[in-house]
Amino acid sequence: MTVPAALTGDHRMLPLPFPAGSLNGISERMITSHHENNYGGAVRNLNRTEQELAQITRDTPPLLVVALRERELTFRNSKALHEAYFANLGGDGRRSGAIEAAFGEAYGSSSRWEEHFRATGSGLGGGSGWVILSFELDTGALRTAWSGHHTQTLAMGFPLLVMDMYEHSYQMDFGAGVPRYLDAFFSNVRWDEVNARFERAQRLRAALL
Repeated sequence: MTVPAALTGDHRMLPLPFPAGSLNGISERMITSHHENNYGGAVRNLNRTEQELAQITRDTPPLLVVALRERELTFRNSKALHEAYFANLGGDGRRSGAIEAAFGEAYGSSSRWEEHFRATGSGLGGGSGWVILSFELDTGALRTAWSGHHTQTLAMGFPLLVMDMYEHSYQMDFGAGVPRYLDAFFSNVRWDEVNARFERAQRLRAALL
């Protein structure tokens, strides 16, 4: 197995996995701006930060190094979370498959899980952050995780469903109407992608045991 070189500064944006104007209730203008400016900005800034980190020496001031490391983590996670967010959109919002059964086991019903996920998103409305349904690799549990920043994450979590709650993801279409954004998000979830991630996460856990 080949290990990729570190700090190459050559990351590239992934294209949207669906036509920009195809989402139900989320405009082409907003999704294009989100993809090109916010996700694209994270990719570009990650490249610049890696290029700066590649230049550090034993004489580089530690405060500068740690500041660059903080920026690296912010932009690396922003890149990854945005890619997961866009990839889990473009569907018809109809839940099915193994994840549906898993919600029943973990929460009593999938609708009860959705209440938790929506409530977490509502709590982030008007601010910033992410709501992430994760598969916890060390326990096999489904966790709905809150993140107020790109650098906050569940340590052993494998993201299954990612919802962006930064204002850039909804303000252009919905203003302060967070509940309408949540409705639009759920009506566009691509549950076959979530199920595929769930299957991969279970295989990873099995390999770790």
